[in-house]
Amino acid sequence: MDYTIIGKNIEKLRNSKNMRQEEFANIMGISRPTVSNWEQGKNPPTTEQLIKLAEEFHISIDELLGLKRF
Repeated sequence: MDYTIIGKNIEKLRNSKNMRQEEFANIMGISRPTVSNWEQGKNPPTTEQLIKLAEEFHISIDELLGLKRF
């Protein structure tokens, strides 16, 4: 799986809500560097984090993974 696609989608969605990485990290209950690593495609979110991301952005996990367009 190409983690950069997930990261770009997370960054795009975060920016659509005009949130800084730090604000988003607080909502997700993670550190700001974790958000940065996701967005850079260095580390993928866990399954639980993907579920929370999908809920936060009101999209499907398939959309987050880049399998469907949002």
